[in-house]
Amino acid sequence: MPKRLRLTRRFPIAMTEDAYRRLKRFSADAGLDEGEALSFLFEHFDSVMDRDNLTHRLRIFNSELADRKR
Repeated sequence: MPKRLRLTRRFPIAMTEDAYRRLKRFSADAGLDEGEALSFLFEHFDSVMDRDNLTHRLRIFNSELADRKR
């Protein structure tokens, strides 16, 4: 029997405009609301992410983060 989706945690998050637009597009394409889309992504993180690409992208993001905060 499949687990029932219960959204039990709520937390304030900050995200860039680009990230929010991408989340909105992904959730609309998937037929989910934003919270459900984030739950899906994190519950299935290992199967939807390429570890090498993630590491590379994270390194780039972190190197640009200080400039983005200004």
